[in-house]
Amino acid sequence: MAAELDFSPPEIPEPTFMENMLRYGLFFGAIFQLICVLAIILPVPKTHKADSDGFEPKTSETAKKPKAAAPQISKKPKKETKKKR
Repeated sequence: MAAELDFSPPEIPEPTFMENMLRYGLFFGAIFQLICVLAIILPVPKTHKADSDGFEPKTSETAKKPKAAAPQISKKPKKETKKKR
């Protein structure tokens, strides 16, 4: 009865070129996804660069521009009515 059992490893065919491409493509895709998720989770410090490379120093007057009030033509004034109790 012991002679009937075959403990040799099963025959596994060699992977084809397309199977290898699929396997490595999936690995690269998983690594890319991990990098994208880490980029969202981990904050990246922003570097401060001047637009003019420091030739023209910015003053507070040039940095802050006054905002013009937008005309409100279509807005009608509300009527004031007394509340009924």
